[in-house]
Amino acid sequence: MEHEIQQFLTYMAAERGASANTISAYRNDLAQLRAYFIEQQPRQGEGAGTVTPIEEIDAEQLQEYIVHLREQQYAPATVARKVAAVKSLFSYLRGEGLIVVNPAEQLSSPRVGRSLPRTLTIQEVDVLLEQPGRWDTPEAARDQAMLEMLYATGMRVSEFVSLDLSSIELQGQRASVRCVGKGRRERLIPIHSAAVAALHHYLQEARPKLARGRRDVALFINRRGERLTRQGVWLIIKNYAQEAGIAGVTPHTLRHSFATHLLRGSAPLRNVQELMGHANISTTQLYTQLTDEHLRDVYDRAHPRAS
Repeated sequence: MEHEIQQFLTYMAAERGASANTISAYRNDLAQLRAYFIEQQPRQGEGAGTVTPIEEIDAEQLQEYIVHLREQQYAPATVARKVAAVKSLFSYLRGEGLIVVNPAEQLSSPRVGRSLPRTLTIQEVDVLLEQPGRWDTPEAARDQAMLEMLYATGMRVSEFVSLDLSSIELQGQRASVRCVGKGRRERLIPIHSAAVAALHHYLQEARPKLARGRRDVALFINRRGERLTRQGVWLIIKNYAQEAGIAGVTPHTLRHSFATHLLRGSAPLRNVQELMGHANISTTQLYTQLTDEHLRDVYDRAHPRAS
């Protein structure tokens, strides 16, 4: 089974363009599946310590595995994710002709209601974005540009930390950033004037001091001149949120707030879907619960800080 799982992970990375986070989640969930089937083998005698050949696994055994997961008291969303990993694996194996019948085809999964994390009000965003201005340091200038950029674009933190200097265009009236999202889909997102001003200040005044002579191509760097990590961004935002007296703020909170505020500003759903990089509009439609012109015009009219 280990060989087939690795084949599947390679396929997901190389051909489906799955992110490193997705691959890691699949690897962990499928390793648990393999460990379960090893545990089902006898502890002594012939077959002890081995794993059931993947082509011999049937639907009943997989359903028993799901029962096992529920008995471990996993949250329904966690069980649903693990079931999705199993179904994806066996679908791949059937598609490649490595198994004759897909035993996971009718596998049942717990129904999970989709809910949104907490979003910030426009006033809370304003207070949060004011925090770095209290300090006159290269890090504070970087953080100001970072917060403005995250709220201006609604990017995922993984997309944000992957930005290079060449990813942004700040000249003229059509400033924008080009980022690569899930499935390696590329999109161009406008940047409003407040974010552009913060980026100019960071690039001209702060970044050279942080770089310390290093030639890293990363747009946002730490005090050692190296690319900021997702964990680093999370900690920076957490600290500023605490200073602002706002609880439960993560990089994804700004992404959700971006979408919600655009929709409340009457931005068309399809345009918000494009800006967010959602493959399916049903994902974007979730934001309508909280509350065809050119994207630039829609963005400038709808974004609270673009006016």
